[in-house]
Amino acid sequence: MNHTRQLRELIAAGTVPCPIVYNPLTAVIAREAGFPMVGVGGYALGANLMTAEPLLTLTECVEHARRIVLAARVPVVVDAGAGFGSPVHAQRTVREFESAGIAGIHLEDQVYPKRVHYHRGIEHIVPVQEMVERIEAAVEARRDADFVIVARTDAMATDGYDEAIRRAHRYVEAGADLIYAWPNDLDEARRVPRDVPAPTVYGVSEGNRLGRPRPSTAELAEMGYSVVRNPHLATLTQYRAVQEALRHWRRTGRTSDEPAEMVRIRQEIEDVMGLDAHYALERRTIEKS
Repeated sequence: MNHTRQLRELIAAGTVPCPIVYNPLTAVIAREAGFPMVGVGGYALGANLMTAEPLLTLTECVEHARRIVLAARVPVVVDAGAGFGSPVHAQRTVREFESAGIAGIHLEDQVYPKRVHYHRGIEHIVPVQEMVERIEAAVEARRDADFVIVARTDAMATDGYDEAIRRAHRYVEAGADLIYAWPNDLDEARRVPRDVPAPTVYGVSEGNRLGRPRPSTAELAEMGYSVVRNPHLATLTQYRAVQEALRHWRRTGRTSDEPAEMVRIRQEIEDVMGLDAHYALERRTIEKS
């Protein structure tokens, strides 16, 4: 089964947790942990390239996503921002990600070029008709009818709940398969799946400074959400773990107090990299002598 069909079946079957990854290794870690899909987030990818998300290019995103797909071996959904421009650009965005093996993308109703102030929670959204045309162009561009297009609206932060729901209806009419909104509080979070005529996505935003609610996956499933993303968990955890390890080394002069555990982790990484298959091939060929 191809990944686009697999993704649609996952969404239809119930609430799917979707960890956000930023490179092939984190994609493999997610798969090995039992997650049936992963996402590539703009914040996560940008942070790990030391580039603000709005400054990422289509080429950068596609190339990193292609590598992640090869390692993940599960459906991958990519944050495609505002589609990298006009409806014409949105069409190329879809085709580039499709050719990279991506199962679906998010398109949002923010302005393009996207502003770095977005990271501070200051949103700038386009008129609803502009986003409708962006979605219609994306739907028209896909070669695989199962390729998933998620329409994200940031209107709850700028124009309130009712406007965001009005936009969600328009985006579904334009052909979006799922709606991704950012509720401001728990009451709005509960209402979204009831008020949107399509499957919905929730982002459990670790480290958010806006007080957005962080319900559990079980609670979000009970509310009726189809996909639960965590845009920042892997990035924040990586930063803290590496920071603590390097500070420990700098402070004590020792790289680890757990040498046996480091051996185990190194072996696990080499296993998920597939080194045994390379060793076997070399033994049959260039290492025969």
